[in-house]
Amino acid sequence: MPKSERFGWWRDLLMQDLPSAHIASEHYEDFQGSTATLELGPVKVSVLSFSPLTSVRTAGLIRRSDPELWELGYMARGIMTVDQARNHTRVGAGDLLLYDTSQPWQMQIPEHGGLTILHLPKDAVPLPERSMRDLLSRRLPAQGTGFLLASFLQGLAGGQWSRLEAERLGAAAVQLASAFLGGLADREGLLPPETRQTVLLRRIKAFVETHLREPRLSPQTIADAHNISVRYLHHLFRSEKQTVGALIRELRLDRCRTDLAQPCYAAHPIGAIGARWGFTDAAVFNRAFKTAFGMPPGEYRRWLSAHRSVDERF
Repeated sequence: MPKSERFGWWRDLLMQDLPSAHIASEHYEDFQGSTATLELGPVKVSVLSFSPLTSVRTAGLIRRSDPELWELGYMARGIMTVDQARNHTRVGAGDLLLYDTSQPWQMQIPEHGGLTILHLPKDAVPLPERSMRDLLSRRLPAQGTGFLLASFLQGLAGGQWSRLEAERLGAAAVQLASAFLGGLADREGLLPPETRQTVLLRRIKAFVETHLREPRLSPQTIADAHNISVRYLHHLFRSEKQTVGALIRELRLDRCRTDLAQPCYAAHPIGAIGARWGFTDAAVFNRAFKTAFGMPPGEYRRWLSAHRSVDERF
């Protein structure tokens, strides 16, 4: 874009996907920036880079339009100061930050910055709003589950995904974010007792998602990682109408089915794809896949290939 048009173009493009705000920059004559939006099923992710700027969301803009989102940002580079809900904080590269589209904010980015934002619908996060408000506009170090979340968001930034993969990644993003925020709220005594089980269950599901490839993943290893007994783990899953073992098997089979549908894996042996997702026994993998999807994995791959060829001819 011509230098004189860059800032206006970038700002207009940004406002198509982000909550409305007054954005200004002293670098409007030589602005440098980019924006990308990833549609991931239940959530969206924005990947931004920009010259120094300020962003102000006012009460008037909120009355005009409020998507009711928790915005969870990962600062990839640069620094940012944020004022919201009577909190003032400064975050730098490698930090996470939570803010609320339903409350006014003021943000200042004094140097070239990079920010990845996970847009979380409020009804998708199983935490009381009062607990979330206490986490607003604070520096949230990317440690523990936060490190997993930050790495996950960074990995999303450069990827291209099929619709099925995008929906799965969006669901995983919600699980990881809920586990991270719930863990913070729990440690600081912000959660009522009835919410803790829900948060713990989210953390467990996020753990399972990120460890699916490990053949040793089991109820025992999951319980040990969360300092609970196997008996209590099974108790948590009673309300899910699914055992933890069934969840692991279902997720692994879903990943295998996705890989079998990818042309880039067409030359990979069936057993290797199963092993990639934790099925160390090829016969067990074949039986489980047939039970779940009505045909063995080899037949499923041939069926997909035949239908793909028909589609290409027409």
